[in-house]
Amino acid sequence: MAQSEDEKRMPYQLPMPPEAGSDIVVPSAIPEDDRVWVPQADQVWFRPLCLNASQGYWVNLLKVRKAGVLARHRHPNPVHGYVIKGRWHYLEHDWVAEEGGYVYEPPGETHTLVVPEDVEEMITLFQVNGIMYYVDPWGKHEGFEDVFTKIEMCRKHYEKVGLGGDFVDQFIR
Repeated sequence: MAQSEDEKRMPYQLPMPPEAGSDIVVPSAIPEDDRVWVPQADQVWFRPLCLNASQGYWVNLLKVRKAGVLARHRHPNPVHGYVIKGRWHYLEHDWVAEEGGYVYEPPGETHTLVVPEDVEEMITLFQVNGIMYYVDPWGKHEGFEDVFTKIEMCRKHYEKVGLGGDFVDQFIR
């Protein structure tokens, strides 16, 4: 059925499902206020964008300002990444994730993230589904992160820096 030009520009006229969650709109994904970056390790921070507790995934920016090995980890679910600044690679692969590049990490893969010596700052958007399971070179468990540990890290950090622990609530669904 053909629509008039006026109908094409008309917003949807029916109510949204009452069970539908609310949108998350982050006007400036790379924040002007450095307090929004949550410290994860020495010279490593993340900036939450979506912490989906109901489905067990998170979307964040990872910022690294040091060269070398960041972490060896395994994913039971897929991970998507988009490099915004800098570059990085995995010891287990011969490719390099470069600025403007997209990376799909399949479930079950274990890899060791490395930021090269000549990179001053790396920022990558990641969507992590499930957990990050940290291991040694032989697969021995060394720790994990999931959406709930991410939320806890954010609450503690935002309370400490004066934004308030509830600052993280805007990213939780």
